[in-house]
Amino acid sequence: MKVPSEMHIQIFSLIVAVSFAFATSPEAVFAQQGEGGVKVMSFNIRYGTAKDGVNHWEKRKEFVVETIKKFDPDVLGTQETVDFQRDYLSENLKGYSVFGVGRNDGKEDGEMMAIYYRDDRFTKLEGGHSWYSETPEVAGSKGWDTSLPRMVSWVKLKSKSDAGQEYYFFNTHFDHIGPQAKKEAAKLLVKWIAEKHADGTPLIFMGDFNSMVGSQPYKTLFESESIKLQDTYLVKHPSGSEPEQTYGGFEAVKTGQGRIDWMGCTEDIEVFRAEIDRTARGEFSPSDHYPINAVLGIKR
Repeated sequence: MKVPSEMHIQIFSLIVAVSFAFATSPEAVFAQQGEGGVKVMSFNIRYGTAKDGVNHWEKRKEFVVETIKKFDPDVLGTQETVDFQRDYLSENLKGYSVFGVGRNDGKEDGEMMAIYYRDDRFTKLEGGHSWYSETPEVAGSKGWDTSLPRMVSWVKLKSKSDAGQEYYFFNTHFDHIGPQAKKEAAKLLVKWIAEKHADGTPLIFMGDFNSMVGSQPYKTLFESESIKLQDTYLVKHPSGSEPEQTYGGFEAVKTGQGRIDWMGCTEDIEVFRAEIDRTARGEFSPSDHYPINAVLGIKR
């Protein structure tokens, strides 16, 4: 019997290591989930009328599209999206439908919490919008100490495969100033989530919450007694020791713990992958926030 040489053993070990790495890579994990996995992205793209100099929308809009295409989401929620940004993304992200209205009038005026979804993957069954105020059904309404109208947009999507599985997707943006407005917005959001989930449909929510992990708005959402919700990032990164900064101010690397962009889901959803995307070109990122991504599926 021929004894393998040391070189043969090293080559074999390398092959095994490479095979194992591929099998456990995020892409392979997603492939193993088949059509049941849903790739979800949340991205504050920074409103296009801001006077951002070298980081102005016209100078980075192609980079934004490239970053989205790199992850290739099935569902994308964008924040700070004004009408011409919505249209640019629609024109350059082929195969998606978009749902969203301006926060100022419920039509075209102001930032949108736009939701893009793949036409070949989903059919929209329902959709709606609510404002964070004492009169949530009134477009453009403001409440408490909020600085601007703030809102949530949502859709109910039905998969064209995976036995017609249905999902709710919520996309939102909390106020950046008013502490009371943030607390009240979290109370309303968890209430609306619980109401939608009452029919048993799995639900995913995402957005820019302008609040730190551990803040009162965070606790209201993820420590609610009315409905159990998962922080997708925390599920895959439970130690909290990794850099979690999601606001980067257009800088390529911010390594603090300021995670103010969150993606959550109901307990019937399994989290296969959750990441903060720090794609950059040299010193610059595509927006002043880093997008957050997750691959999710139904618990079997």
